[in-house]
Amino acid sequence: MKKVGVLSLQGDFAAHGAALERAGAEPVYVRDREQLEGIDGLILPGGESTTMLKLLRYEGLYEAIVEFGRAKPVFGTCAGAILMAKEVTHPAQESLGLMDIAIERNAYGRQIDSRVATLEPAPEFQLRTAPGTMEAVFIRAPIVRHVNGGATVLAEYQGDPVLIEQGRHLMATFHPELTADPRVHALFLEKL
Repeated sequence: MKKVGVLSLQGDFAAHGAALERAGAEPVYVRDREQLEGIDGLILPGGESTTMLKLLRYEGLYEAIVEFGRAKPVFGTCAGAILMAKEVTHPAQESLGLMDIAIERNAYGRQIDSRVATLEPAPEFQLRTAPGTMEAVFIRAPIVRHVNGGATVLAEYQGDPVLIEQGRHLMATFHPELTADPRVHALFLEKL
C-alpha cells in the first residue's frame, strides 16, 4: 500500500487522510522533515497560505518540501495550490514554485462567498478515472490566472482552471477531500 504524506501543520489534513484511505492509500501526517522520508507523495491541504508558509519556515520544512517535489509527486488543494504556484498575487507572497502557474488568492470573495458547484471534468480526467460530473467545494478559493506550458487543465469552473496537472504534480483550487468522490485522490495515487 502506498504511503502518502499529508502536511499537518494547519488546515483540514484529517479529511485528506480519510480521502486517501477511501482511495486505497495509507496517510502519514507530516509535521517534520524526517517524516518526508519513506513516503511516496505529499498533499498540501487547504488552510491559510500565509500561516502555512510561516509554519513551514518555523518547522524547517520549506526547503525540504521543495526538494521533495523535485523527485516525488505533490498535490495541493486551495491554500496548498497557492503554495505550489510559481506566482501568487492579491497580495503577492512567496511560494514553493512547484507548478508553473499564476494564482490569485481569495479571488472568489470572502467566506460568505464560498460555494458548492458541479463540474464537468475534461474527457481526459474522466477517461483516467470514471465518467460523470464532480462536486467541488470552494472555500475562499483562489483562481488560477495563467497556466504555462506543460500543464493540463482537467476541470474548469466559470471558465477558470480549477484542477490542473503538470508532470508529477496536481493541484485543485477546491476541496475534493470534502466530498465522497474519490476520483481526484485516486488520480494523484496514479502518479506515485
